[in-house]
Amino acid sequence: MNEVPDLVAVQVMRLYARQSRLIDSGDAAAWASTFTADGVFASPSYPEPATGTQQLRAFAERFAAGNASGTVSRHVITNVDVLPGADEDRLVVHAYLQIVATPRGEFSRLVRLTTITDQLLRRDGAWRVAHRQVVRDDAEPTRAPIESKA
Repeated sequence: MNEVPDLVAVQVMRLYARQSRLIDSGDAAAWASTFTADGVFASPSYPEPATGTQQLRAFAERFAAGNASGTVSRHVITNVDVLPGADEDRLVVHAYLQIVATPRGEFSRLVRLTTITDQLLRRDGAWRVAHRQVVRDDAEPTRAPIESKA
């Protein structure tokens, strides 16, 4: 199996940490900027995929508005497996995404456990999500598209 350089894997981990912090803190514009201009966020938890910067930002704004009720939400990404893509500016990443909610003064609870498959592109030296497919653990198993090296 081909491996990506350690520096690339660390860059991806930093991207995911930043994305989680940005959406959890309500910085919708910055979260949307972690995707390519035509990036896609597709999740069965929402009626339609969000495509492009404007829709991604609106999605993150709606998420932040939902947190205004006094519940703190956290995105926790683990088990990140970074694989080479078709060329040096493309990656395929598989990871687990947990969403944890903590109502003020109460115990935290796991809202969803999902698997994400991302297609990442390097643009101007930075990794961006071109396509994110989310699969919920409580749903029928499906195979997210995987970009081949061919």
